[in-house]
Amino acid sequence: QVQLVESGGGLVQAGGSLRLSCADSGRTFSIRAIGWFRQAQGKEREFVTAITYSGDNTYYSDSVKGRFTISRDNAKNTVYLQMNSLKPEDTAVYYCAARGTFYGSSSDSADYRYWGQGTQVTVSS
Repeated sequence: QVQLVESGGGLVQAGGSLRLSCADSGRTFSIRAIGWFRQAQGKEREFVTAITYSGDNTYYSDSVKGRFTISRDNAKNTVYLQMNSLKPEDTAVYYCAARGTFYGSSSDSADYRYWGQGTQVTVSS
């Protein structure tokens, strides 16, 4: 069973940093690709970044490339999203999601089977 729990959201000023965590207590976390998505109020959910289950490959949307870094520690069943140089347009609810076992990462939310409850990130100008 997969239960994803995000943490680390909050209020930060523009230019600041936050680190989000996505943790799972299940036994298959280490063989699942993980993605981060976000949804701003009144907008559709959008892809942010993803990491393969081995952690060897990462992918970023153009809007966050160079500012955000995804990483994972499979020994701790946790994926991290380090967000630097935050902008007001990064304000959204951030969700982590897991694919089926041994699948590669994807930027399509429909490819992800399990979702966390989301954590709010608010960047003030």
